[in-house]
Amino acid sequence: MAVRKSGYFVGAIAGAGVAAAALAGVGMRMGPAAAADAPALIRTSATAPMFAPPPGAPLSFADIFEKVSPAVVSIEVTSKAAPAKIGIPGLEGLPFDIVPRGQKPDSEDDGPPAAPKQQSSGSGFFISAEGYVVTNNHVVEGAEDIKVVLKDGRELKATVVGRDESTDLAVVKVVDPKAKGAAFPFVNFENQAKPRVGDWVITIGNPYGLGGTATAGIISAYGRDLGDQSSTFVDYIQIDAPINRGNSGGPSFDIYGRVIGVNTAIFSPSGGSVGIGFAIPAEVAEATAKQLIAGGKVVRGYIGAQIQAFTDDMAEAQGLPDVKGAIVADLVTGGPAQKGGLMTEDVIVAVNGVNIKNNSELTREVAKGRPGDLLKLSVLRGGKPRTVEIRAGVRPGESELNANDNDDDSGAATPDSKPQTQKSQALGLTLSPLDPASRTLYKLDPSVRGVLIAGVKSDSDAGEKGLRKGDVITSINGEAVASAGDVATLVATAKKNGRPSVNLRILREARPAIVPLKIAP
Repeated sequence: MAVRKSGYFVGAIAGAGVAAAALAGVGMRMGPAAAADAPALIRTSATAPMFAPPPGAPLSFADIFEKVSPAVVSIEVTSKAAPAKIGIPGLEGLPFDIVPRGQKPDSEDDGPPAAPKQQSSGSGFFISAEGYVVTNNHVVEGAEDIKVVLKDGRELKATVVGRDESTDLAVVKVVDPKAKGAAFPFVNFENQAKPRVGDWVITIGNPYGLGGTATAGIISAYGRDLGDQSSTFVDYIQIDAPINRGNSGGPSFDIYGRVIGVNTAIFSPSGGSVGIGFAIPAEVAEATAKQLIAGGKVVRGYIGAQIQAFTDDMAEAQGLPDVKGAIVADLVTGGPAQKGGLMTEDVIVAVNGVNIKNNSELTREVAKGRPGDLLKLSVLRGGKPRTVEIRAGVRPGESELNANDNDDDSGAATPDSKPQTQKSQALGLTLSPLDPASRTLYKLDPSVRGVLIAGVKSDSDAGEKGLRKGDVITSINGEAVASAGDVATLVATAKKNGRPSVNLRILREARPAIVPLKIAP
């Protein structure tokens, strides 16, 4: 279960041994004296309820629980302990509670100490009689040993069939010889009759190691964005049925006992349930599980472009009011998009005739294509519409795509001399040429062309939007720049044409982005 705390989402699988602590609480009961002081209850109606309960509101969830609970399992995982990390304030550094195993003391006779282990737990559920179990990727990622615990207490070994980082889903299969020939109880996904907001939902899982725990509530909302990589492919269901650490990978059911979602995350200031939980919708979970069972991985279409949402500010800068879509910030060299003729700062508004509103919708539409499929992208280039046809490639895994997110600049050299600078009053920037000293300081490839930002006025739009010293401006409104004079000319042209802002394409640590900046009067 991922926990959102202080504005961040982190994994939160329950660690072994937490159950004992959870059971150590002491309840309070109201004694006779206290009861005597309590206010009297006033009966509003002695004849009939104020309204009849709506259809589908059960008097008890016992029948549903009895029907589906045998298919829900606890998943116990042993893996290598993650190395200590220096985290961001407010961000918990580990995705689960750790219970280290004992280690032999160092000695010449025993050799080097064994690598530390950690144990964690989550939830899952059978989706076939053959022993396939759906759970979260973060439950089994890095697992060295997986044990599936059934409702009747049986403990069976399992192995990973496939994992999908993009949706945080995984499938494991029971492989224990003791289970040979066994037919496991399983449940089905419901992806046709979509429950409404306000409909009942029941969850079953392994919170804090308390296997077989059932809770109930309602569907609170659809289409929630968790602000992490999985939200690119998942519109989460929000539920208020209490779920906690260890519920990761467990199912949410409708009142007919059909799986409507896979519990994945909670929002919590304390780490415990506050009634805001998130589940992966059944249609996403079923489609992903089928691909994992069939081939061990999920294959998605890919065009090889870094994209951003085309915001209102960007549209304003290009004189394209009311246009929604995604803008191309960069292209993978030799990738499908570059081969197909897509260009940086193209605005993509549709894929195969399907309109898109932002970068997430574009990624999803592209991902629907199979490698080799022809994707027809409707784009605006310089404000003029055109069609770009691209043969889809294979989307790499999320770890590979994010491999360069945390480049280390600690070894940067100090420039020998201070470069000449020029202030751009209209943008609140101090600019300087890209000389050898600057390239050394900021580790810029010799092929990079543009203008270096040597300073940012803190109260300017550039300062508020996070531009900083060391960023490189490579183009403005699609026009390449090589000097501070080029910047001044393009800003003046935009201002003369009545544009209140301009779009800057910048490079930061070799990663491009497009930033709209307002033109100061």
